[in-house]
Amino acid sequence: MKFLHLSPGDHLEAAGHVCILRDAFDFESPSDIADLITAENLDAALALHLYRGGRLLQGHHIPFGIIFGGTDLNEDANQGLKNEVMGKVLEEARFAVAFTQSMKEKAQAQWPHATGKIYVQSQGIAATPNPAFNWKEFLQRSEINQSADNLRVFLLICGLRQVKDPLFLVDAFSEWHEEEPGVYLVIVGPEVDPEFTREVKARVKRASGVRLVGEMSQGDLHAAMKNCFALVNSSLSEGMSAAILEAMDLEVPVLARNIPGNAAVVEHEVTGLLFSDPQEFIHLAKRLLHEPELERVLAARGKEYVRRHHAWQVERDTYQSLVRKLAGGAED
Repeated sequence: MKFLHLSPGDHLEAAGHVCILRDAFDFESPSDIADLITAENLDAALALHLYRGGRLLQGHHIPFGIIFGGTDLNEDANQGLKNEVMGKVLEEARFAVAFTQSMKEKAQAQWPHATGKIYVQSQGIAATPNPAFNWKEFLQRSEINQSADNLRVFLLICGLRQVKDPLFLVDAFSEWHEEEPGVYLVIVGPEVDPEFTREVKARVKRASGVRLVGEMSQGDLHAAMKNCFALVNSSLSEGMSAAILEAMDLEVPVLARNIPGNAAVVEHEVTGLLFSDPQEFIHLAKRLLHEPELERVLAARGKEYVRRHHAWQVERDTYQSLVRKLAGGAED
């Protein structure tokens, strides 16, 4: 089968399918998708995000599946028009995948007619750091004082948009850096929202101990993660944070904002640390800094959690099985 693939991963190609990967933001309307379907003679499609990607696939008469994003259920479902569109997309979709049972239940409550086609599959993780990555050059590019005593980098990975709330910790962290010059908060990610990006850049420029780095390749990002002291997530909402799971896989401690999506994968003081406000974050970060045994235990338990619950091979098997539904039971 030949797929239009609006989500990441190579599970379909591993099963022998030909995949064309596209970003939903590249298309202005469903007619753009129609042109692509015709030009490439596509047989099926798989989209990440029910609204963002799924609405583009309506009415094209090719079978498709959907992978829910956190934005779908935490934000878009609360907006009347988007909710209606998403419900209609689910009517056409052959299947939909939720990362957690709670996400599935939330979707079923919103769109009861889709109950029988929603499956649960946790995100599979296999972090692969780039061996050629140069940490010293990364620090220099980030204008970080490498001679500072007890240098510790806290890495926050996110697209620059409001729902990721990258500014949540900036003021508190800046005050902490004044006390302990060796601690830095580095924010890494693409500039998704131009207006909000300008606000982030302006705030970071005024904040001591906080740095902003542009988008990085996955291998370099994993290498930076492997070399940092801890991974930070300060989002207002999440479906399932790949960055958190990747950090766990790399045995890097995680400090995450206490929201449902994060609490679904981070158990406080077991596989990571959860905070509700900037002051609690600073308190927990200091604990992690001064309690080496806590750092060691969280890293080890996080690694074990990913091994048990987010196996990459299990995810591959699930998607290869679901894809058969797009073929109507025919041979792949």
